Amino acid sequence: MLAEITISNLAIIDELKLKFDPGFNVLTGETGAGKSIILDALGLLLGGRAQSELIRAGADETRVEGIFVLNSIAKELLGALLEENGITLEDDSLILARELHRAGRATGRVNGRAVTGTVLSQIGDKLVDIHGQSEHLSLLRPKEHVDLLDRYGNLWEERAQVARHVRQLRKVRQELRELQKDARETARKIDRLEFILQEINDAKLKLGEEQELKTERDLLAHAESRATLSDEAYNALYGSGEDEEGALDLLNQAIQAVRGLEKYDPEIKTTLEQAENTVALMDDLARTLRDYRDRIEFNPKRLEQIEDRLDLLFRLKRKYGETIEQIIEFGKTSQAELDVVSNAEERIKELQESEARLVGEAGALAEKLSAARHSAADTLAREIEAQLQDLGMQKARFGVALNRVEDPHGLSVGDKRYSFESSGIDKVEFLVSPNPGEPLKPLAKIASGGETSRMMLALKAVLGAADRTPTLIFDEIDQGIGGRIGGVVGKKLWGLGVSKNGSGQNAHQVICITHLPQIASYGDAHFHIRKVIVGDRTTTQAEILRDKKRIEELAGMLGSVTDSTRASAREMLRDVAREKTGA
Repeated sequence: MLAEITISNLAIIDELKLKFDPGFNVLTGETGAGKSIILDALGLLLGGRAQSELIRAGADETRVEGIFVLNSIAKELLGALLEENGITLEDDSLILARELHRAGRATGRVNGRAVTGTVLSQIGDKLVDIHGQSEHLSLLRPKEHVDLLDRYGNLWEERAQVARHVRQLRKVRQELRELQKDARETARKIDRLEFILQEINDAKLKLGEEQELKTERDLLAHAESRATLSDEAYNALYGSGEDEEGALDLLNQAIQAVRGLEKYDPEIKTTLEQAENTVALMDDLARTLRDYRDRIEFNPKRLEQIEDRLDLLFRLKRKYGETIEQIIEFGKTSQAELDVVSNAEERIKELQESEARLVGEAGALAEKLSAARHSAADTLAREIEAQLQDLGMQKARFGVALNRVEDPHGLSVGDKRYSFESSGIDKVEFLVSPNPGEPLKPLAKIASGGETSRMMLALKAVLGAADRTPTLIFDEIDQGIGGRIGGVVGKKLWGLGVSKNGSGQNAHQVICITHLPQIASYGDAHFHIRKVIVGDRTTTQAEILRDKKRIEELAGMLGSVTDSTRASAREMLRDVAREKTGA
C-alpha cells in the first residue's frame, strides 16, 4: 500500500506530505484546490511523462517521494522485477522517488538506486491502479485479463496442467529442432565428440592419481639428496669407517663407564637402564636409516614417464575440466551427447511421436480449460452487470471475449489446431457497452469520465480477490450520479479495502477524490485539500479531518453549513458506522 507521499514544488503545491490509511481514503475540497495535482504527482512518481511545466514557478526542480509497504502478494509480484534491476528489500518498505529539473532532466530512484522512468512505470503498474490515468490501470491491459478470469474462476490448477504439458511440448520441439539441423553440422559434431571421448578414454584416468604422481615425482627428483642425507645420518650413528667412531660407539663407551659406577653406587642402576634403552633406540634408528637409504631408487626413466603423464593430465584439464573428476564427468556427458547424435534418426522418431501425443493431450486439457473459462466468463458478466445496476448503469452490458487463432503448428482440438501459450489456447479480453444500443467494445477503448470510473469500480468489486494490485485510486467517479447512487459507490469503494478472509491479504488500499458526501462518509481516513495564499503565493495544503471538522466538511458538501446539514452529516456518519460494523 501507499503509506506516505511527499510532494515538493509541483504546480501550486509548495510542500505537501500525506500519510494514507491502509483502507479507504477520501480526498475532498473545492474545485481547483489541488486534488488532481496530487494524482499528477503520483503519476510522475510512477514513471509518467516528465513535463517541466509541472515545476512550481520560481523553483528549479520538483520532487515526489512515495513510501510503499509491501505485503507478501506485492513482494511476489515485484520479486523478479526488483531482482532484475538490482534492487534489494531490507524490510517491507519500498521507497520510490522522482525528481524533475527545469532543464527537462528527470531522475528516478527505488530504495536509493537510480532507475529509468520505464522501470518506475513497470514497478508502478504492479503497485497502483490510477483511474483517470489509464496507463496505470491494470484492467485496461488485455494481456492481464486471462489471469484475472482464471483467478476469478479458481482455474489456476487446470491452467497449471496445461502449462506443464506446454513446457514438455516446447522441450520436445526444441530437441527436434536441434536434431534436424544440417547433416554436415551433425557429422562435425560426431567427429568432435568421438575425438574427445578417445582422448579421455585413452588416458585411462584414475581418481587421485595426480597427487600420487606428484609425490612420486618429488621423491625421484630428489633421490640423490635423499641418499646423501640418509647416509650422513647413518654414519653419524655408526661411524663412517674403522677409524671414525659414531654416536653409538660413544654411547657404548658411556654405558661401560656407568657400569663401573654401579660397583660403587647401586642407585646408579636406573641411569644405566636409561642409557642401555637409548642405545637400543639409536640402534633401531640407524638400521631404519640404512634400510631407507638402500631402498632409494635412482630411475630417470620412471621420472620421465611421470613427467609425461602429468603433462597429459595438465593438457586434459585445460580442455575438459579443472580436476580429474571433472574430466571424467565431461567424458560421460560427451558420451551421452554422442549417443543422442549418433542415434538421431531413432531419437527423431521418438520425439515426433512424443510431440504428436503432447499436442493432443495439451489440446484436450486446453479445451477443458477453455470450457471452464466460458462458464466463469458468463458468471463474471452477470455479476458485473448486477454491480453496474447498483451503480446506476442499468443498461450497461459486460462480456468476455474468448477467441482462438488457428495455427497448423498449434494444439489439436477436434479436427483443428490452434496457437497456444502456457495459459492455453484462449485470447481473453473484457468487453463493455456502457450505453444501450452500443455494441460491446474492448474495455481499453471505452470513454473516460465518471461512467468509466463506475465501470472500473464494478469490475474491481467483483474481481477484488483476483486483482492483486495493492492500491486502487479513483478520480471523477462521482460524475453524473446523485446522492443515492453515491452511497452505493461509497460502500463498494470501502468494501474493496475489506479483507474477505480476515487475513488482510486480499484487501486493497483505496484512494478516492470525490465531491459527494455520501462517498466521503465511508472513508476510513478523510483528507481536506484546500488552496491558501501564503504571502503573495498560492499553495495547496492538506488536513486530515476528524470529529467536528469532518462533520463541518460533510455539511458543506451537502450545501451551506447549517444546523440541519450538520445533523444530516452526523446521521450519515452514524449510518456508515453501522454499515461497517454490521450492526
